[in-house]
Amino acid sequence: MKLFHGGLVPVKEPKILSADRIGDFGIGFYTTSSEEQARRFVQSKAARQNVAEGCLSIYDVPDDFLHNDFLRVRTFKAADEEWVDFVLKNRRQPDFCHDYDIVAGPVANDQVYASFALYENDLISKTELLERLKVRRLVDQILFHTEKSLLILNFTGSEVIRCRK
Repeated sequence: MKLFHGGLVPVKEPKILSADRIGDFGIGFYTTSSEEQARRFVQSKAARQNVAEGCLSIYDVPDDFLHNDFLRVRTFKAADEEWVDFVLKNRRQPDFCHDYDIVAGPVANDQVYASFALYENDLISKTELLERLKVRRLVDQILFHTEKSLLILNFTGSEVIRCRK
């Protein structure tokens, strides 16, 4: 199975780095099975950094990597109440820490983040947030949260992505 990481440079050896923004599933190395989504992330990151190009890194992983007996894996099948609670803990509680090696599930796009903001500011209920999420097409994200989990990523190449400047 192929996974993709969108950034500004090729990432041949992924690392767990502290980020300036904690992602939906916490700190770690984020990938997706959607090449299109990774390309969009390259475009947005390049635009934020005001650079002309970025890079799509490509990895092979075993097809059954989410069912690995040596790793603690949490998979969210849908943007349901459990997923919302987990994402909110990562976003709201700076000291929140989970013990999963890998977390996989839907990624919140810009429209979803807008709905989360309404919920976080008590402008809509959790029930309404969940209803809004049902009509969104959410692509996946796969967080590699521990050094041990990174061992299953096999870098196979990268592609330079030209971006508008």
